[in-house]
Amino acid sequence: MPTIALVTGANRGLGFATAEALARTGASVIITGRDSASAQTAADQLAGQGLAVEALAMDVTSPADVRAAADAVAERHGRLDVLVNNAGILPEAASDGSNEFADIDAFRRTFETNVLGVANVTEHFLPLLRSSSAGRIVNISSTMGSLSDQSNPSSPYYGSVLPAYQASKAAVNSLTVGLSKQLSATGIKVTAVCPGWVQTGLAPGNRDNAPTSADEAAQVVVTAATLPADAPSGTFISAAGPVPW
Repeated sequence: MPTIALVTGANRGLGFATAEALARTGASVIITGRDSASAQTAADQLAGQGLAVEALAMDVTSPADVRAAADAVAERHGRLDVLVNNAGILPEAASDGSNEFADIDAFRRTFETNVLGVANVTEHFLPLLRSSSAGRIVNISSTMGSLSDQSNPSSPYYGSVLPAYQASKAAVNSLTVGLSKQLSATGIKVTAVCPGWVQTGLAPGNRDNAPTSADEAAQVVVTAATLPADAPSGTFISAAGPVPW
């Protein structure tokens, strides 16, 4: 019986690479995206390579959308083994710099997707994860959300001030810890993952300047999605190992 995995925001970038990497492990992967056509195009591309994938339209910021998607997965599969909360945005990277500290509109949109989206999807898919014999939840975070890293002058990210994005990823880390406590009596493992600076369209210049390809970054996500039963839950990792909170 194949592992059933769902990746949010999987129609492009890191999400797409993660969907492909998971499918190559033998998993049956559900590719979700806000736009049904782009999700289907991504699924068709991987299905053309003989991989087990399917498309599902889902806007992570819409409770109705997520509820309908969870119902669809329940009807098709009856369970979910892996949930990768990948969907994320970084609108302040394109800010015009006219704000003293924070672009409030960017803050609102960032938290709606990066934080409320994670909570929304997790809440609605948890019943299906509880039906798995080895459920795994992977929350895509960032070292830029580490409070330890933000206050470390020797960090390469110390000079980066992206308050909405950094705060959103710190919140995702907090959700990860809280969720791991909530699920401590189950077999479900919850992990926050920093994929690194990745060659995607998340922010201007990433494709040209980031050192890590999406395919390379996807490997640490797969590691978290396939943790053994004796692995700890509620951790924060990158390809280099544990990341300080």
